[in-house]
Formats: sequence, C-alpha cells, structure tokens
Amino acid sequence: CTGNGICKCRVCECFPNFTGSACDCSLDTTPCMASNGQICNGRGTCECGTCNCTDPKFQGPTCEMCQTCLGVCAEHKDCVQCRAFDKGEKKDTCSHECMHFNMTRVESRDKLPQPGQPDPLSHCKEKDVDDCWFYFTYSVNSNGEANVHVVE
Repeated sequence: CTGNGICKCRVCECFPNFTGSACDCSLDTTPCMASNGQICNGRGTCECGTCNCTDPKFQGPTCEMCQTCLGVCAEHKDCVQCRAFDKGEKKDTCSHECMHFNMTRVESRDKLPQPGQPDPLSHCKEKDVDDCWFYFTYSVNSNGEANVHVVE
C-alpha cells in the first residue's frame, strides 16, 4: 500500500488523504497550487497531486507555462502606449479598453520599481508606433490590482 495504508485481506485500506488500489494517489492539492492561488492555474485538474492541464496551450507542473502566449509586455504594450503617450493602435478606444491598471509616470529608467519587491514584476522594453523604445514595468499586487510604471 506504498506506506499510505494498511493491507487487509489483500486489499489496501488507505489512510486519510490517499486513494487508489495501492493508496498511491494523494488527495493533497498543495503541489497543484499555482502562483495565482488557483489549482492548476485554473487551466487543469489536480489528479493524485499532479496537474493534468486541460488547456493544451498550458503545461508544466501547475499549468502556468505557455510557450505560444503573448508575454506580459507585448500584451499590455498598446494600452500603456495610449495611456502614457496618447498614441498607438488603441488610441481611440483607450478610455474603455485600457483602464484595467493603475499608471504611474517616472522620470527615468532607474526610477522604475526594481526586482525584490513582494509583487511579481515584469520589466518591459517595447517599440511604439514611431519606432522608438519605451520602458515600463507591470506588476500585480496581492489585491489583484495591476500597476504600471512608465518612463516619461
């Protein structure tokens, strides 16, 4: 019974939190917990303490890796561009498409938040419609609020 139960008459009687014919299936979902607090990132099911990713784009131990998904920077680039500089593809739809984050302007790149803070942080360098680089950070705090810091 893999040490997780007692064998009685050639049948395993599993201890709590274990199941299966050999008590080899843990019902503990802790190993399936993604960094966002969801089981298997909301993209799979936790079976025997292992994620079975049901969304084929996502993989990894907690269904958080996506090779084909846009990165955080590319995903938010157009909204940061229209909010900060009134430019880009979303310029005309900015007020209703791009209000999902708090935005703070900073004077220079060294004034951007740095790694080491408690919230996950992405440093971004993207090209605008005029083929110029612009810099911003994107982070989500424990309340689920998105914060963008953009260099003027």
